[in-house]
Amino acid sequence: MAAPLELSCWGGGWGLPSVHSESLVVMAYAKFSGAPLKVNVIDNTWRGSRKYNADYELSAKQGADTLAYIALLEEKLLPAVLHTFWVESDNYFTVTKPWFASRIPFPLSLILPGRMSKGALNRILLTRGEPPLYHLREVEAQIYRDAKECLNLLSNRLGTSQFFFGDTPCTLDAYVFGFLAPLYKVRFPKVQLQEHLKQLSNLCRFCDDILNSYFRLSLGDG
Repeated sequence: MAAPLELSCWGGGWGLPSVHSESLVVMAYAKFSGAPLKVNVIDNTWRGSRKYNADYELSAKQGADTLAYIALLEEKLLPAVLHTFWVESDNYFTVTKPWFASRIPFPLSLILPGRMSKGALNRILLTRGEPPLYHLREVEAQIYRDAKECLNLLSNRLGTSQFFFGDTPCTLDAYVFGFLAPLYKVRFPKVQLQEHLKQLSNLCRFCDDILNSYFRLSLGDG
């Protein structure tokens, strides 16, 4: 029997096995492909998926669509997710910072959340702070418009299907779940993007189905 893959990540909360999008992508992919996975809490590094493949039944077009949608998530949705967690002050000071600080040893708990917040803001501005969007408020407005458009596209693409390419989950489902589940489940005081997501009932059902089918035994309330 092959040794399990290892994933080091932030722990769970709000009914999620992890609150870190990239970690959720890996966890979901391992569940979908049947890859054994050992989860170690705190860091966010992970090893490759060896021979395990959740996409072996996809056509060439579906494979190309997968790459296109992953690129869309990275470009259009990720900046707004980062902003929601790490830049929006009410969310950061009442939810994100206390949660992460409680899981980081002192005295790093006093330093790392602020660095992570600054890193998120720098990443947003690096990709979106070019002309004509010179000011942070303009950048914020644009990234939320883009994110809502992305959510609408995902909702239309999923339709009434259980997963994005039929009845079997694949890489794209893992990515979408990883990006949406924290946005869907974490209890924020400022919920602009969360409210929009919750209006798209098929995407909420998609997250709930994956949590109930693949992560029921590993969930914590946080």
